[in-house]
Amino acid sequence: MDFASAAPSVVKSIRQRDLLNTWLRLYASQQIAPAVWEYQPARLEEELSDLIYYTVDTSTPAPRLTIQSEGTRISRAYGHTGKGVLLDDYLGPRLAPFVMPVYYECVARGLPVYSVADVDDIYGRIVAYERLLLPFQTGGQVCHVIASVKTFCEDGGFEIKNLMRGNDALPRPKLRAVIDRDLFHRAPGRIATADVVEFADQPAPGVTNEIIELN
Repeated sequence: MDFASAAPSVVKSIRQRDLLNTWLRLYASQQIAPAVWEYQPARLEEELSDLIYYTVDTSTPAPRLTIQSEGTRISRAYGHTGKGVLLDDYLGPRLAPFVMPVYYECVARGLPVYSVADVDDIYGRIVAYERLLLPFQTGGQVCHVIASVKTFCEDGGFEIKNLMRGNDALPRPKLRAVIDRDLFHRAPGRIATADVVEFADQPAPGVTNEIIELN
């Protein structure tokens, strides 16, 4: 499975971008994935219904991810909750080949992975399924992953119940990307220290352009 190289701007959802920015601020200090207990994004409570927490066992050839969340909104899309269940068992043989490689890439790279797939609800409406995976490590090993899942339908409303299992149509991948570029977070509307600003207006006769370095 091929993954594109992407910058954080690939993420469409404002809420997912906020979650990613919090991760990036922690990543920037040591250039490695942070520990999960350091991760405290703003308004986390508002996002919990769209978040899935996993523990990761990397002692096997293929990482084993165990679901630690229960009662999330997205569990309705799969028809049941899965707390304590291995992710590949929860997905089943039909969906696992489409989903597990995205998680494996996140664990292997230790970097955020973003994917978008089109799925059909039980009435045939096309729903964009946007998944952001954030890795967390301890002792140099990825041991937790948090998934943020957003669903969007251009036609407006859709039926989320059994979204992933309600018909015979398989997900249709649109994008798979590792976020491995521009791994920093800069607050919008501010000029960073040591940025160089050039005033490019045409100077008056005898006056040269001036370059000012902000410190």
